[in-house]
Amino acid sequence: MTTRTADAEPLLTPAEVATMFRVDPKTVTRWAKAGKLTSIRTLGGHRRYRESEVRALLAGVPSQRSV
Repeated sequence: MTTRTADAEPLLTPAEVATMFRVDPKTVTRWAKAGKLTSIRTLGGHRRYRESEVRALLAGVPSQRSV
């Protein structure tokens, strides 16, 4: 269930990210809380992750997050 933001950036659920890294979804949430991954909150309070950032992290590329 990949959703898209207004600028058409694909967003992934914690379960989708967890599958990519072969970890538990709770681990993905911990990464977000630790600042290793940027999360976006939906109106319902669920976390979503930018696909481009997740794929960069998966490839071992240091994140280039803007502050």
